[in-house]
Amino acid sequence: MKRILTIFLGNLLITGAYAFITVPNAIINGGVTSFSMVLGQVCRMDVSIFVNLLTVFLLLVCLIFLGKEFFAGSVLSCACYLSMFTFFHSLNLSLSLPLPACVILAGFLVGTGYYLCIRAKSTAISFDIIALILNKKNPKVNIACTMGIINVAVLLTGFAVFGLLSVLCGIIFTAIQTLTLNVLQNHFTAQGTYEG
Repeated sequence: MKRILTIFLGNLLITGAYAFITVPNAIINGGVTSFSMVLGQVCRMDVSIFVNLLTVFLLLVCLIFLGKEFFAGSVLSCACYLSMFTFFHSLNLSLSLPLPACVILAGFLVGTGYYLCIRAKSTAISFDIIALILNKKNPKVNIACTMGIINVAVLLTGFAVFGLLSVLCGIIFTAIQTLTLNVLQNHFTAQGTYEG
């Protein structure tokens, strides 16, 4: 039950940040949702369609490379993410804060959400799967830093669509998300309470 609640809470933080902060404010961060925002703009289709397609694809990759335990947690995570993001996005609401505050808050929420999912032996069905696969192959690979590098690479694809301001906001967002995840992982590993 604790694992289920941890996965649910992690996805609530992630989807809430994406649906109410990053998507309405065109803040791209390099994750699946941001990549979907780029694809949605290029193809003139709703962002939730691409989020759903990429999420299902990454779920299959999780099963193949991370095994049944991560897959089981990720199925729950996938269901939470798809249903919550689709519902929250359909509300068409956004948090009314200055852009710098939105970037900082969203980065913290998403970094914390990723931590909770990974701690519960789940993924957020995003590019965290790639970082977890690389860490599984070589435990010296830092999950948070690898995610940060992947996110910056995805951010660069959004430059032509969203412009310099969105990319700069995305880089700051990614730095905060990476720092948050890394601090939480290091703290709870040092405390001996990290389950991932």
